[in-house]
Amino acid sequence: MKEKTKKKIEEIIGQMSCPKDFKCAKSGFKYLCMAKDVGLKSHLLCIEKAPFECSFALSVDKDYYCVCPLRVYLAQHLENSPDKENTEQKNTPYKK
Repeated sequence: MKEKTKKKIEEIIGQMSCPKDFKCAKSGFKYLCMAKDVGLKSHLLCIEKAPFECSFALSVDKDYYCVCPLRVYLAQHLENSPDKENTEQKNTPYKK
């Protein structure tokens, strides 16, 4: 991971609170919630089995969108991100 990316991640973490205690970051981003980048600036399509359990999930009609700033940044800026539109979902499911 590039130094610029690491600094941005640290900046995002410093500006938010996380009810999951940043388990994604503490795992080295191995455990990420399942989401897909569908081209929105600050939202991802949440594809978790129970998105309504997450405080970062925003319900819109029948879909849920992830609004976690860190998760959105990771999906949009990490190289080889599995979250891009039209790619197979390869994230390891988030463990509570």
